[in-house]
Amino acid sequence: MNSINNKTIHCSECNAACGTEDLSTIDNRQVCRKCLFGNGSPVTIYPIGIVNNNLERDQTPFGRKGTNTVSKIELLPSQKRFMSGLDQEPEITIVYYLHKSRSVKTFFKRGIDGKQVGVFASRTPDRLSRIGIQDVRLLDIKGTTLFVKGLDAVSGTPVLDIKLKI
Repeated sequence: MNSINNKTIHCSECNAACGTEDLSTIDNRQVCRKCLFGNGSPVTIYPIGIVNNNLERDQTPFGRKGTNTVSKIELLPSQKRFMSGLDQEPEITIVYYLHKSRSVKTFFKRGIDGKQVGVFASRTPDRLSRIGIQDVRLLDIKGTTLFVKGLDAVSGTPVLDIKLKI
């Protein structure tokens, strides 16, 4: 049994005592990993780089501020060996980790059209998986730094993978 400020934290769905690392906030309620994911096991993924741009997370409904112009994806030097042919592709898909994710809401008004939807019918950065994916235009490559247009990830976002856009 874990506590914060001498209070035991219980799952709002099954009432199990949990540590904060085993809880997610859904609709402002604490829900345990077992209620959300059953007997599924966590997956370990290592980042291959980081996003550098002028976008920041804020409190607006979509959750970011700054102009979305050119982003730099700074790959780790160890990733150079995997970049062959990348410079010949005009568009690529970036997979990234939403490291500044907030509480998840079951229903909310989608930013595009105001329609009431759930997470899977939206592009919200507030997701249980914390995985983002975006097709971008590849503008240039200098060493292991990619210059892309159209990436909505905030600065400091870990990049998990790069794929050819199909």
